[in-house]
Amino acid sequence: MTDDTRTPDFPTVEVTDLVKSYGGVRALAGISFTVARGEVLGLLGPNGSGKTTTVSVLSTLQRPTSGTARICGHDVVADAARVRELISLTGQYAAVDPGLTAAENLAVFGRLTGLRGRHLTSRIDDLVDQFDLGAVRGRRVGHLSGGMRRRVDIAGALVTRPEVVFLDEPTTGLDPRSRAAVWDTVAGLRDAGITVVLTTQYLEEADRLADRIVLLDRGAVVATGSPGQLKSRAGGAVCEITVADGENAARATALLTGFDVVDTGDDPSGPPTEPGRARLVVRAPDGVTTVGEVIARLDGVGDDGRGVEVVDIGLRRPSLDEVFLQLTDAPA
Repeated sequence: MTDDTRTPDFPTVEVTDLVKSYGGVRALAGISFTVARGEVLGLLGPNGSGKTTTVSVLSTLQRPTSGTARICGHDVVADAARVRELISLTGQYAAVDPGLTAAENLAVFGRLTGLRGRHLTSRIDDLVDQFDLGAVRGRRVGHLSGGMRRRVDIAGALVTRPEVVFLDEPTTGLDPRSRAAVWDTVAGLRDAGITVVLTTQYLEEADRLADRIVLLDRGAVVATGSPGQLKSRAGGAVCEITVADGENAARATALLTGFDVVDTGDDPSGPPTEPGRARLVVRAPDGVTTVGEVIARLDGVGDDGRGVEVVDIGLRRPSLDEVFLQLTDAPA
């Protein structure tokens, strides 16, 4: 018979009206969301928004004040022991022993979860292959890069093949190369059908990894949706045009009659030794099609018989940064 933790009839993670209070302070003010099996959910929000508190409750480290949370159908309070068998948690800093080798750390994680003998050895071999740790298997973790240490840490969290992995700001303090290595690891978890709940301060990280995002602010859910859906809330795509100077901007504006020019102004990126460049922003409801129409219009000449000296032109879509700043009280 199929284990009921693996049936797709209910969400892998289900949170309903979850409240967590500390005295008179509400860290979570009745949040609700679900996560499907094999989905990467990004929990975003400014400091103090409730991200880590949410993970702590879902991983049974804290009890909610009210509301419910279930992992694979099991209540995190009533069935806490079973929930702990189904999940794994990796905090903001790698929980590995720097004096042990990568393989020895994995062995420790395995023994703590009851694995022994050939079953443990086989699982370590699988994880070494899965996380490409062969070259560092016998090296002390304290001598590894930050990204490789984090990879060992996440591998250790998967010794028991969990259904849900909670990653609480897993790339904090890592350099760009190490961060990219962790991103590859998270993508691999998704490919393996493991549900991932990821908290992060890096919006680029959420944009790249998350299938769906829950945006928290002051303990409440202020937005949910895919990265693309949330970015669309910040406004549609725009065509940005940089021209040689203000005179060219005036000619461009005249040529673009009928287009929705929403902004004009100096381009601060222009070299200071050159005449001040100017910038125009045109709404681009049809994306690259609109950009093509703008280019065709600017290739013409105005009533004065002169064209426009265009320095740069491109399509820009809203970013998660803009969504974040619009929907939360985070300082700019």
